[in-house]
Formats: sequence, structure tokens, C-alpha cells
Amino acid sequence: MTRLLSLIVVAVCAACSQPAPTAESAAPVTPATTQPTPEATSLSGKPLFPPNPIPNRDKLERDLQEVQSLADTTTPEAMVWLGRRQAYLWRYRDAIDTFTRGIERYPEDARFYRHRGHRYITLRQFGNAQADFEKAVSLVMGQPDEVEPDGAPNAAGLPRSTLQFNIWYHLGLTHYLQGHYDQAHDAYLACMKVSNNDDSVAATSDWMWMTLMRLGRKAEAAKVLERITPKMDILENQSYHRRLLMYKGLETPEALLDTSTADDTTVATQGYGVGNYYFVTGDAAKARAIFEKVVSGGGWNAFGYIAAEADLQRMK
Repeated sequence: MTRLLSLIVVAVCAACSQPAPTAESAAPVTPATTQPTPEATSLSGKPLFPPNPIPNRDKLERDLQEVQSLADTTTPEAMVWLGRRQAYLWRYRDAIDTFTRGIERYPEDARFYRHRGHRYITLRQFGNAQADFEKAVSLVMGQPDEVEPDGAPNAAGLPRSTLQFNIWYHLGLTHYLQGHYDQAHDAYLACMKVSNNDDSVAATSDWMWMTLMRLGRKAEAAKVLERITPKMDILENQSYHRRLLMYKGLETPEALLDTSTADDTTVATQGYGVGNYYFVTGDAAKARAIFEKVVSGGGWNAFGYIAAEADLQRMK
């Protein structure tokens, strides 16, 4: 009996000597999670991430791999397409890095400045974008224009824009987003000279009309609409065409806002056009409400979304 009591005492004392379990040691260990890095930041400071899933991702990945598998990925064409296809996958920072390497290797090739400037707009870096487009203008001045191949061909398989069109168009947009309306107007005048089909005319006319209205030059804005008709040969820029018809009174704002079956880009594009229409015709409250609706959507890479952000910042 004495020996049994001794063993019990030893066991109890051994148990008492063990440290009590803490909350940390008692709870299961959860591995640390890595927060995704935002691809961009909105003008209001909101982090912006690629959609999940990215629409058509499998095909876009195959297209990117096709460029990456080329025997020589350092030719100008390969580097341009590598950056473009990275951007189609919402990898805008990677695309900018690729175009920057292209500029370092081919500093006289305006395409790299044109495409890098476009992606600086996407990242809301308007000053960098403006510098790139101004450099591109200096490189193509006096040179023949060239057709720019489409990354996502239209149904007819016909490219509708050119290098010089895209340089002037995006330079005008960069000025517009910064509120530099006189400079935007000058860029769109130059852009119209190289707008050689109805898609290009519609895109240029739309931003030209908005710019002139911001400048209070209503008579000139009305003249821009004279060549706009319902039966234009539009293969790509249906949203711009509809906006122009709305400015002429041939479409209603309510019809353009009915985007229940539209993708994010169309929602942002048509929504911004309607919001701006209300703004320049004197209804700032309704404009603000529509701009806020646009920036609550997912198409943050669309120009209409970025323009809505810029206007909301100025309306504070």
C-alpha cells in the first residue's frame, strides 16, 4: 500500500510540473495567407484586382504562350505582342515592363510608347501616359501611317485602327482625364485626320463632342454630330455610336443605361456617356449618381470607368 501511494504521488507531481496549455498551443496552426497584390489603384485610393475568373482566360493564356514560345522573343513584333497579351490577362504591370524593355532595345519604335502609354492610363498614371504619347507623336510625325493589328478581331476580321490614330486618340484621352480640355481638343483634331473609317470617326467624334461641351463650345459640338447617322458602318464601336446618337436625340439615355445583358466594358462605356451627357447639360446630381454606378462595377480597365473616377474626384 505504501509503495502504491508513492507511485500515485509521483505521477500527480509529474503532471503538475507540465505547463498548462495556452490558447496558441491548444489551437490548430493556420498557415499564413498571402494577400494578392493590387494590379492598380483607383483615383479614390481603392485597390483594383483582376476579375476572377478572367473571361476567356484559357485562350488568352494560350495566345501568350504562343508568343513566349517563339524562337526569338526579342524582335519588335514579338515584344509588342508579348506586352499586349500580358495586358489582355490584366497583367498591366508586366506589360509595362515588357514595353519598357522594348523601348530600351528599340527606342525609335513608336509602338512601344503607344502601348505603354495605354497601360499607364489603365494604371491611372496620366503624366507618364502623356509623356509616352507625346514621344510617340514625335516619332511618327511626317511618317506614313500603318494599320494596327487587332488583339481581339471584330466579326468581319477587319482591323479598324492605325498606329497614328491610336497615338492621337489616347493622347486626347490622357488630356481629357486630366481636365486639359484645350489640349484634348487639339489631339482629337489631329486624330480626326487619321480616322479613315466609321469606327474611328465614331470614337473620335464622341470624345471630341464631350471635350467641346466641357469647353462650353456648344455650336462646335453640334457640328461634330452632323456626320453621325444611324446607318454608319460600325463593326466595333457600337457604344460610342449609340452615345453619339443619344447626343443627337436619336437614342434615349434610358436605353443606353439598360445594360442588363452587357459586359463590364459596355456598362462602363455607355454609363459614362450618359453620365457625362447629364453633366454637360446641367444635371450634376444625376451625373454623379451614374458615375458612382459606373465605378461600382467590375470594368475598372475601361476608359469610361476611369473617366467616371476622374470626374467624381473633380466633383468633390
